[in-house]
Amino acid sequence: MTKLGPWMKIIRETGGSEIAEAALVLPLAFMVLLGIYWFGRAFNTYATINSAAREGARVAVAQTCGTCASPNSAPATTTVASTVTQTMQASSVDPTQIIQYPTTPPTPPNCPAPLPIASCAVSQKVTICNNVALTARACGVTVSFQYPYQFWLPFTSLNNQQIILTADVQMQGEY
Repeated sequence: MTKLGPWMKIIRETGGSEIAEAALVLPLAFMVLLGIYWFGRAFNTYATINSAAREGARVAVAQTCGTCASPNSAPATTTVASTVTQTMQASSVDPTQIIQYPTTPPTPPNCPAPLPIASCAVSQKVTICNNVALTARACGVTVSFQYPYQFWLPFTSLNNQQIILTADVQMQGEY
């Protein structure tokens, strides 16, 4: 027993406190890392839908022909919506989950006289408004829609919570 005396003293002094501390700290650290991951995915999805709306607005402001004898016209709303869905698909975000925003297209303010009257249309749940007065001196296009995102953080109040991300982009027209 005298040879085990020093070892027993070491075991009694630590008493397994490291294991107990690890049992308390590791789940918390794991939850923080999991939260960072899911919030990062939410931010990535938000950036993707905003990029898709921006690409749709870029297509919408580009007139069909700048040198033709016939007057310029805006691209079809289906072309703009297709650009939005293609951009989302390229980033592996499901475009079938798009929610129309706003649910009824607004009556936008009109641009000055030579331009056509402002109008809004919905295609593939994407709201596209053309010839909108963005400021007193700028006219353009707005593209807007919403997208659902669901968190998966077990043992928290955010588990299975769905948030709605909104993409609403305005772009000055090339008139």
